[in-house]
Amino acid sequence: MATRHQNAAAAPQPANRGAAVPAAKQKAAAAGRPEARNRRALGDIGNLVHPQALDCLKEGINRPITRSFGAQLLKNAQANGAVANKVAIAPARQAAAPKPAKKAPAKAKITTIPDQAKKPSEAVASSSAQKASRKKVVDTLTKVLTARSKVACGLTGRPKEPVEDIDELDKNNELAVVDYIEDIYKFYMTAQHESRPVEYMGNQPEINPKMRAILADWIVEVTHKFELMPETLYLTIYIVDMFLSVQQVPRRELQLVGVAAMLIACKYEEIWAPEVNDFISISDNAYSRPQILGMEKSILNKMAWNLTVPTPYVFLVRFVKAAGNDKELEHMVFFFAEMALKEYNMVSLCPSLVAASAVYAARCTLKKSPIWTGTLEHHTTFNETQLLEPAKVLVNAHAAAPESKLRAIYKKYATEQFGRVALHPPAVAAQGV
Repeated sequence: MATRHQNAAAAPQPANRGAAVPAAKQKAAAAGRPEARNRRALGDIGNLVHPQALDCLKEGINRPITRSFGAQLLKNAQANGAVANKVAIAPARQAAAPKPAKKAPAKAKITTIPDQAKKPSEAVASSSAQKASRKKVVDTLTKVLTARSKVACGLTGRPKEPVEDIDELDKNNELAVVDYIEDIYKFYMTAQHESRPVEYMGNQPEINPKMRAILADWIVEVTHKFELMPETLYLTIYIVDMFLSVQQVPRRELQLVGVAAMLIACKYEEIWAPEVNDFISISDNAYSRPQILGMEKSILNKMAWNLTVPTPYVFLVRFVKAAGNDKELEHMVFFFAEMALKEYNMVSLCPSLVAASAVYAARCTLKKSPIWTGTLEHHTTFNETQLLEPAKVLVNAHAAAPESKLRAIYKKYATEQFGRVALHPPAVAAQGV
């Protein structure tokens, strides 16, 4: 019996046997299981269903919609709806959203330690530093008076005058060397200090400033009679002063020094230099040919043959151009410059200062306004204060010229050739000198 029951249990069952069980019975059996009794009821999913999912549900679906199949349809519909919303919203967001600005580099934060957290020594040091920074600068009486004087004279708040381009009209003139002219005069400004006469009258026992003035006046007269170049005149006076700075000369040989110096300058500057016989004749045969040539050698040896130096003439040409290229002003400037050749007090001055003083005195005499401009200060490198004293010397020489015994320069510039500028009344204190 036991064997039969075992065989009966092991016997194969027919394949369609389960199909015969009615669906109602299967539901009842499932309901009777513990898992089915403990399962939570499906909540209301109406608010989770996307409208597109409902449209999909409304479409004709042949297969029966079970709970799992319905959940799958809902999930697919929600996913498709989210994708569609993203596609529709993305362009609008891109158009409305501003472009992200570049982030500025993060600044290092400075943390301050409160005074309570500091050590006593550190707190005292920081408080003293703060007091020092807050300390007011006390204006002295000198500062106050200086400021008031500047305001009263109109020196404060005055705008700087523009510097005029004085080489604008010469840009196409190759002889004007506009591209190099500034560098050339910078070199002159430096070179003028290298070889310059000094005050030598203390070392000359037989010569005094009056004798030198007589010699300078005679040299001006000779150069004018021989129609020599202005460069020759200024170089002659330079050679005389330079030689007297290093060599004692007797009174009887002072004119010989002037003759030999003029001969050297003519050979250096002139195309057709006067001969030695011409200088013998102009000096009334006071010196012979061997004496003149011997003094020439002595001068050149003492000066080490150094004749390439900036004289006042090279600066006069530039400064007159900066003053405005007025012909009358030009004659007046050269009149004062030649008057300066007689003044022993101006021997040791820089050639550029002598030239600038001549320009200043000329503008004062002709009553130019303003007397000194920003363009002149730029090119001469001197202001009015620096020029007052030497300009006074020149103006006083002009005032004394009509009654002086040394009138060669005055007569020269009183002619029509030079515009009779010497006949102008001298400048007075109202014009600045």
